[in-house]
Amino acid sequence: MGDFDNKEREEVFSKKVRAGKRTYFFDVKATRSGDYYLTLTESKKRLEDGVFVKHKIFLYKEDFEKFTEGLTETVEYIKSHQDVVEKRYEYSENAEYTHTPKTDSDDFSF
Repeated sequence: MGDFDNKEREEVFSKKVRAGKRTYFFDVKATRSGDYYLTLTESKKRLEDGVFVKHKIFLYKEDFEKFTEGLTETVEYIKSHQDVVEKRYEYSENAEYTHTPKTDSDDFSF
């Protein structure tokens, strides 16, 4: 059971977001009873050996509101207490990232 059982869950929806050297996966899956939940996965390639390291969070629908509130409050705190110098990267087919500067029209609100 446990982890193996979870891998067999059907993906209902998936969104992949490349952000610099990291890739984030937002996957909606269904429990046995048909309830949806979200898995957030961060994937980053280790430079020393080329292995992808993944970190995963499971977020259940009863926690969505509190999670969103906490994340929004934390992001707003950072924005209001420190100048955030953001780097934007665009992924190219040859696995190189090119820097794109942040503009005032960028919106990172949730």
